[in-house]
Amino acid sequence: MPAKKTTARKTTAKTTRKTTRKRRGPAEPRGPEPTQSAIASDDAEIGDLVAHIRSSRGAVIGAYRDPYGGTPLVFASVPVGAVEATAFQRDLSRTHAERLATAIGDTGAFLDPVIAIPSKEGFLSPNGRHRIAAARQLGQRSITVLATADPALAYRILALNTEKAHNLRDRSLEVIRMARSLAKEQPRSKEKEHATSFESPAFLTLGCAYEKRDRFSGSSYNSMLRRVELFLDQTLPAALRQREQWAVRLLDIDDRVSAHVKALQELGMKSPYLRAVVVARCNPVRWIPTKKGAGPPMSVAEALTRMTKNVRAFEPKKVRPQDLAFAATVGGTEEGS
Repeated sequence: MPAKKTTARKTTAKTTRKTTRKRRGPAEPRGPEPTQSAIASDDAEIGDLVAHIRSSRGAVIGAYRDPYGGTPLVFASVPVGAVEATAFQRDLSRTHAERLATAIGDTGAFLDPVIAIPSKEGFLSPNGRHRIAAARQLGQRSITVLATADPALAYRILALNTEKAHNLRDRSLEVIRMARSLAKEQPRSKEKEHATSFESPAFLTLGCAYEKRDRFSGSSYNSMLRRVELFLDQTLPAALRQREQWAVRLLDIDDRVSAHVKALQELGMKSPYLRAVVVARCNPVRWIPTKKGAGPPMSVAEALTRMTKNVRAFEPKKVRPQDLAFAATVGGTEEGS
């Protein structure tokens, strides 16, 4: 009797492909060699800057080339009264300045120089408002600076501030103040030409809104604006006028959202995510998928028009407790930031 043939059961093993991102390798060498970094204080390349430091009753400590771009910088000590903060950076926090002064006093050393750019009266610092205030509070006669003759650097500092990032309000106000300053200095330049300095076009619109209302809940609208905003191909003065109009419309939407939040509270809902729920339901781009490389799903004007229509039609009584629970799980938004 012939043996029965046994059929082996074929099993197909599922292979899981591991997706790995290609790591960026080291860039091509650039910048000066260490032995090429030092610059003599009498070098003609920094002559005007050195003369300005000395005319301000300051002293040159040394000079060197920036290790990335090779930009000449002068390390100097200048009278603390000779350095003023630029008008467009974040507002002074007395609490932060006093805390910094206490820390410097406890440490016994002022170790963090500020960037300084020559001005008619002395120097402007685009990143040192609190350190300057702390130095003055401590009674310092002098302050150490990294001086540069490149005025454009004043408008690039915000992009470099990644370790101690501004909150949305501070960042937006600094960007809009920067834009207003540039509009006076370079009125024919276009907004899109300053994209690196401004970082995000949404900051400009939000900045206009924060100027009009200090406690504006900008973070509630940031995700929507980032989806539809682009840097404008208009001169800075014209672009600012356009953004001011958008800000007025945004504030009108926010007024209506606040009224809905109040109505929800009167219905007995006390969740901190009430505003997040209202804004999410009225957001016209919330359910439009983001396509990589594609442009905005609609213009800013259309988004504001649709959101205004949505917020007018919003009915607080249709909000359920589970909607608030869902908003809490996804994090909601930071109100009043």
